[in-house]
Formats: sequence, structure tokens, C-alpha cells
Amino acid sequence: MRKHLFSAGFALLVAAASVPLTVMTPPAFASEIKYVVNDIPVTTGDIAHRAAFLKLQRKKGDAGQEMIDQTLRMAEAKRLGIRISDAQVEAAYQRFASSNKMQLSQLDGVMEKSGVGKSHFKEFIRAQMAWNQALSARNRSGDGTGAVSEQDLVRKMLEKGGSKPSATEYMLQQVIFVVPAAERSATLGKRKREADAMRARFNGCNTTREFAKGLIDVTVRDLGRVLAPQLPSDWAEQIKATRVGGATVTRETERGVEFIGICSSREVSDDKVAQMVFQGESSGDKNADELSKKYVDELKAKARIVKR
Repeated sequence: MRKHLFSAGFALLVAAASVPLTVMTPPAFASEIKYVVNDIPVTTGDIAHRAAFLKLQRKKGDAGQEMIDQTLRMAEAKRLGIRISDAQVEAAYQRFASSNKMQLSQLDGVMEKSGVGKSHFKEFIRAQMAWNQALSARNRSGDGTGAVSEQDLVRKMLEKGGSKPSATEYMLQQVIFVVPAAERSATLGKRKREADAMRARFNGCNTTREFAKGLIDVTVRDLGRVLAPQLPSDWAEQIKATRVGGATVTRETERGVEFIGICSSREVSDDKVAQMVFQGESSGDKNADELSKKYVDELKAKARIVKR
């Protein structure tokens, strides 16, 4: 799934949420109005929470601009009649905790200790879900003038094929041989040999942590269940070509040297798959990130944004 979709928004946090936090509990953020976006206030507190969120994700970005964009997206979703209920957000929050093998209290703790706050994260979830539907509406109508429900998407698939499409659902595990930036030139080759040796011994996800125990700076992360259309583009082909119980070839990344183990896979057919397949077909060869950016840029061009 592409970055602008809700599931990918979650994926951005998979790594961050599993990292032990050593930060101190931050002070309470002030709430002075920093921007007014179409009469909707964006406060310094909102921006500070988003800055903490970016730090947790290990992303660079302008927190103020992100909050302006989120405000515009939510206003557009409201115009289209899109409503994400508190119950939907809570269910998604619980799914995120479960998929990362965390208790709700643990996830709450990660959000609070990092300075993000669970309320801010839940509003991010709501915005991602709403924007996903707004983009679907735009793909369907071509101009974003009408909302489209998940049921509409599923009905469209049924009309085209007579049955719901299926997709492969993977259970994945990520192994990272960490290489600090300052040591990259000196140690990358050695770390790659170590990663290749561990990958050669990989035989299912149950023994990975045991193998990693005697190794220095090796991180093992359970990525949970991922549908084939949601696979990150840089790993997708390798994952699809790897047998269950095996691992992809090692790759050098900004974190060090990595590979992904295929714990299990199965074919599933449900409304979620139908929705994703329809979205993929309706977007054709267009770059989804560019479409999302173009949509936001159009909203921004017509918006009244006042800096206080």
C-alpha cells in the first residue's frame, strides 16, 4: 500500500514503536494559536506533538506544515461527508498495538514518553483513514466532488469479476544488522558478511532471536501480517519470490544491512482486498504520492492560512 494510505501510515511506526525509549517524559506543551487554516486553529501544542511524532518515526519534516496539511485534509474529508467514528479509531489503535505485539498500556506509554501523546496519534489515525477515503473519492469521480464508501468499492469489484479478489497475506520478520553512520565505511563489509551468514541459517521465524543473541547490534522486528498490495516497493519482489520459512537476500540500507524472513503466507479474500485492488486499478500508473500532493496543493491554493 502506498504511503498516503492508512495502513502505510501505521507501517511508518512499526520500527519506532518497537524501539525502547529512553527519553524523559516531556513537559506539557503550550496551546497558543500558531496558524489559522480556513478558520480552524493550529496550536503550538499541535505542532510540538507532531514534531515529537516525526522524531519517533525518525523522519525529517516541518511539523507546522504537516499540521496545516492535516487540517486541510480533514476539512476536505468533512466536505465530502466522510466521517471516521471514535470507535473506528479505537479499533485501529488496538490493531496497531496488537500487530506490534504490544499491550494497549505499552503503546500508550510509548506515545506519552515520546511526547506524541495517544490523543495526537489517534487524530493522526483518524486523518489517515479520512484522507484514504477522500483519495478514493477523487480517484472514482476524477475531481473529488463525491465521497465513495468501502461498500461502493467492493460492489465495483463484484460487478467486474463476479467474486471478491484474493491476495497473499504475509507474516514477516525483519532482521537489521545495525551500522552507525560514523562506522559505515569501516564496518559495512564485515556486517554484510555476518548478515549473509545468519540469513543462510534462517529456517523460519521462531529461532531468529536465538540466533541473534550472540551477535552485537542486531535487531529483530516482527512486522505482523501484511497483504501483498501493502508490501513496500523496495522489498515487494524479493518477498514474493521467497519461500515460506526462507529469507530475502540481504540489502544495504541507511540503517545497515537487512533481510526479511517469510514466517508464513496465505491467500485471503475480503472487502479490504477488494478495496485495495480497486484503488490500485483506478490509480493506474500514476504515482499515488504525487496525486496526494497535488490534491493537497490544490486545497492549499484555495485556503486561507494566517500565521499568528
